[in-house]
Amino acid sequence: MPTVAATPITPPDQHVVTAREALEPLYEKLELQTESLLLSAALEAGWSPDEATKALAALRLQDALSTLDEQSGQ
Repeated sequence: MPTVAATPITPPDQHVVTAREALEPLYEKLELQTESLLLSAALEAGWSPDEATKALAALRLQDALSTLDEQSGQ
């Protein structure tokens, strides 16, 4: 019967990168894809590029302020 070698598991304090370092590139890629889709949808709906960009910036600001409010209330 074949044997299976145990796969060593690296303890959290010995990880080479942090979770943030590992996830950040994916997060940034998804953020760019989302931004592109939102701008494309706004342009297809007849918004000017300037209007679409300003609306997206306003949404980002609103989200950031909401996050800060939530964190300060904890």
